[in-house]
Amino acid sequence: MPRPISATLSLSALSNNLQVIRRFAPHSKVWSVVKANAYGHGVEHVLQGLSSTDGFGLLDFKEAILLRESGWQGPILLLEGFFSPADLEAIDQYRLTTAVHSDWQIDAIKQAKPSAPINVYLKINSGMNRLGFKPERVEAAWHALKALPQVGEITLMSHFAHADGPEGVEGQMAQILAAGANISGPRSLANSAATLWYPDTHYDWIRPGIILYGASPSGKWRDIADSGLKPVMTLSTEIIGTQQLQAGDRVGYSGRYRASGEQRIGIIACGYADGYPRHAPSGTPVWVDGVMTQTVGTVSMDMIMVDLTPCPQAAIGSKVELWGANLPVDDVATVAGTLGYELLSALAPRVPVTIVE
Repeated sequence: MPRPISATLSLSALSNNLQVIRRFAPHSKVWSVVKANAYGHGVEHVLQGLSSTDGFGLLDFKEAILLRESGWQGPILLLEGFFSPADLEAIDQYRLTTAVHSDWQIDAIKQAKPSAPINVYLKINSGMNRLGFKPERVEAAWHALKALPQVGEITLMSHFAHADGPEGVEGQMAQILAAGANISGPRSLANSAATLWYPDTHYDWIRPGIILYGASPSGKWRDIADSGLKPVMTLSTEIIGTQQLQAGDRVGYSGRYRASGEQRIGIIACGYADGYPRHAPSGTPVWVDGVMTQTVGTVSMDMIMVDLTPCPQAAIGSKVELWGANLPVDDVATVAGTLGYELLSALAPRVPVTIVE
């Protein structure tokens, strides 16, 4: 019998989330972002659930090729662009759209000989200071690209650093509007947070990521609880052992948890080698046999200990949910001091994946 841990992916939840997103931005096309192996869900697994998208955004050429070989004939956007002039051969062969964020990329395109013009996304550094041209340089870069026969449609793109927080998008939007004041053509600005909360940023293409998978861009589940978005991944396992503790008994590596009285705990088949965060403290929520309880002690490589006080009926074989339909991944991440993004994308390859239509 295999180890009982598994990640179940709901294609109906994925399809639902795409439709919810379209209702938030009814006049925009959708780049479904599937970078980081579709946020841990598997590019090959999500393709069917996202088949009605307008395009896919990702980073890795291997993932782009996988989409093409799986039959996807629509647009694919390389969100970080290309990393070497030689990459332009694959961009041409697989008809990919590429971000352009540096002068050397413009020079590389100028020297290339594609079979047809390449569509590009011109990246504006509107204040995040990762990739992109400073606003005062965007118009010159646009003219340089416009002059090249190797270039097809040019779309202006940027990325918001504060759309998920109180600062919002106003400051960056001012930079973007100034940079593109004299440039005609499509725009793609809105990430997940902007898609939900700033309709003025939607323009021609939105780029939702985390909300496709039913988690919150702010890291707080309550912020999307009424949106209609549904968790796609449920990480589940079973109790594989129990222990009866007495007052003073310690649990796990370094004995960080000490029982204050008699207490029954369960040992579940999941650990940091499965992608569960080792730094999650005692008290991290976990759903055991239909009841919310919490972890106790340090997360091990292959096992986690949980308090069975609220669920005395639980026994070996009882079902456990680490996150998913009953326990939002954002709630787990908050207690663990991280974000749902990290937990989902950290799912380990050794965890079996089950697809539910």
